[in-house]
Amino acid sequence: MAQKPQDEARRKLISAARRAGCHLPSWLPPALFLTDPQRTPDPLSVAEHLPAGWGIIYRHYGAAHRLWQARQLSDIANRRGLALLISADPGLAIKVGAAGVHWPFSQKDKARKWRGRFDLMSVSAHGREELRQIDAHIFDAALVSAVFPSKSPSAGSPLGTLTLRNLSKHSPVPLYGLGGVNSHNASSICDAAGLAAIEGIRDPFRS
Repeated sequence: MAQKPQDEARRKLISAARRAGCHLPSWLPPALFLTDPQRTPDPLSVAEHLPAGWGIIYRHYGAAHRLWQARQLSDIANRRGLALLISADPGLAIKVGAAGVHWPFSQKDKARKWRGRFDLMSVSAHGREELRQIDAHIFDAALVSAVFPSKSPSAGSPLGTLTLRNLSKHSPVPLYGLGGVNSHNASSICDAAGLAAIEGIRDPFRS
């Protein structure tokens, strides 16, 4: 019997994530699912199907129900062996017992005082110059975007796989490729970076 497209996409992503995990430090998830209030209105249904060891970055953008949703994601993460990071809100991360915090590049300096309070802290970066400014004593990893053409309104021109590989070789911290990453192209970057995606993980893993 032929596999359903969703099952095939899951299989490809799991395979690529397994390869990414071979070169990432053991404490880092091989793949990160990023939530978005508009693009992932029901992140819980995706989180329930993610493989153990993967991670979630909860980007709530100040939503009124963020505490409830963060608690639900934390419960799922604890039950399924996932790493939950809260975007730019260490207070909320502490309140729900999240593993860590993800910081936008513009807020990276705020992260210093939180080093040691969390198991993981990641940061966003766009290109070589921003990567040079990342302190490896504060951050465990950086999400670099956009690797491929992306639907995100903030995405710039795609870096491409070759540039991502070059950045990875000289980066002070391990990298995740973000922006247009999906089951069709994940295998082209997983030897150089971890995987990070919104729709690219949402669509194969949602109910």
